[in-house]
Amino acid sequence: MAQNTSTAVMQRRVEPHDSLDFFPTPPWATRALCEHVAPVATHIVWDPACGMGDMARPLSEYALETFGSDVHDYGRGYLRHDFLQPYMPADIPDPEWIVTNPPFRLGEQFIRRALGIASRGVAVLVRTAFLESRERHKLFSERPPAIVAQFVERVPMVKGRLDRTASSATAYCWIVWMPGQHDTRMRWIPPCRKRLEFERDYQERA
Repeated sequence: MAQNTSTAVMQRRVEPHDSLDFFPTPPWATRALCEHVAPVATHIVWDPACGMGDMARPLSEYALETFGSDVHDYGRGYLRHDFLQPYMPADIPDPEWIVTNPPFRLGEQFIRRALGIASRGVAVLVRTAFLESRERHKLFSERPPAIVAQFVERVPMVKGRLDRTASSATAYCWIVWMPGQHDTRMRWIPPCRKRLEFERDYQERA
């Protein structure tokens, strides 16, 4: 049987080399991290690819302090900063956690940079397919994550906008690194969208 490659079934996320790869994160997916996966509560958290703040806002509900930055200014008041440059912005204190949805093509670079900065942990939201490839095998061998947390629900992401009604066939997971934890554990994030999604998530962004 031939594989169904219709874009109505498989959401494409193949971007030009110079693309910003801006796929806003539904806020409920960040709350799922905070409640089911990673102990970010009461810590200083930085999202260095924050876009319009769709991850930074829900992080602020749990963290002691939350900072957001992005290489592009989306007009929401977040710091403009290229995370892959070898210096820290003066406006952001030493983060305990770095939590982000990195550009897919720069995911490994973001992770390696984050691991050299965050003192307590790094969490990235990526397509589950990110776990594949020979190139990333080196990363996972050198720096094994503590947790791979697979969503059992789809996390719909649409290029350039936050869309509550969107659907997707693409699977996502959180990958989490924590100091001293190198025996990777697999978890499943239970169905939680209904409980963790709010109308204000979309009103605040309007």
